[in-house]
Amino acid sequence: MMASLPSTTRGLLGFENAREIIRQFTPNWFAATMGTGILALALPQLPNIGPALAPLGEALWLFNIALFCLFGGLYGVRWILFTNEARRIFGHESMSMFLGTIPMGLATIINGFVAFGLPRFGDGVLPVAHALWWIDVAMALACGVLIPYFMFTRHAHALERMTAIWLLPVVAAEVAGASGGLLVPHLDTAASQITVLVTGYVLWAYSVPVAFAILTILMLRLALHRLPHESMAASCWLALGPIGTGALGLLVLGSDAPEIFSAHGLAQLGAVAAGLGVIGGLMIWGYGLWWLALAALITARYWRKGIPFNLGWWGYTFPFGVYTVASFRLGTALHLAFFGGVGALLTIVLFAMWILVAGKTLSGAWSGRLFHSPCIASAA
Repeated sequence: MMASLPSTTRGLLGFENAREIIRQFTPNWFAATMGTGILALALPQLPNIGPALAPLGEALWLFNIALFCLFGGLYGVRWILFTNEARRIFGHESMSMFLGTIPMGLATIINGFVAFGLPRFGDGVLPVAHALWWIDVAMALACGVLIPYFMFTRHAHALERMTAIWLLPVVAAEVAGASGGLLVPHLDTAASQITVLVTGYVLWAYSVPVAFAILTILMLRLALHRLPHESMAASCWLALGPIGTGALGLLVLGSDAPEIFSAHGLAQLGAVAAGLGVIGGLMIWGYGLWWLALAALITARYWRKGIPFNLGWWGYTFPFGVYTVASFRLGTALHLAFFGGVGALLTIVLFAMWILVAGKTLSGAWSGRLFHSPCIASAA
């Protein structure tokens, strides 16, 4: 997915100057904020030792805010200084998909305001989280429809070249929906609560059916054309993203629904939503178990042969992490320690993978190898 730049461009941090870093900066870097954010949120949920790990989770959340601001600044400046080159992303078949990582990275920060910001800074963070959530919703809605539109009108896709990165722009909406479910019980007015709750369900429906349709096509592609190139090895884990978030969204929205709907004279609807949240979440989680096992087998096959590192390796983290958080949520909803145990095991794996990928990312950034815009290369 990423290729080294010619040695003549190397210098400070692997480049001659910061201007070239900005010129080559692409949105797939935001996948690092997704992986870091979901790890921060998962650590405090570990059974028994979660409270002890909460400070580590909070530190990761604060680090993730700084990381997101850094990436946002670099990408924003790229649009100012290199507008014509930046615009090429909309016509690039693969890099355009990574625009969806921007709202998804932001969603993990919003969730951190609820998990860490409230206890640390008090209710004053809620207006900030609420405002950021609506920004996140707008970006997710735009990605979810505009990128598929470009796929249909500008791109030249083929079934044999398809990978699970097709999921990235459409999944952003359900991530925003689940984030709204976490935010809604902390809002201070009934009107705000029901607005965010209903919007969360709409976002779920805006995304999940489309994502599951893509998964169906992906299975056909894998059966007909076998595994993608080794540079896309991590993409097999992306399927867990819409599955884990779909389950988590139903669970968190369903847990909020009874109280909020009852306040508006819709108590029966709230009870149905709560039941559907648990049953639907459980069923989707089971579907994810199949993808988890399949992705593990595929990854073992790739790793036996050896695969080069690229930023796509962050695909091992967020989808895996959101499935982990959904496992914890199921354990809470069903009062079954089994799901907590599964979540604990997955969190350990997630933490180990984050350390590996973060270390390789830091090394690749320092050498300059990871700063490469395929949009510029394809137009050269």
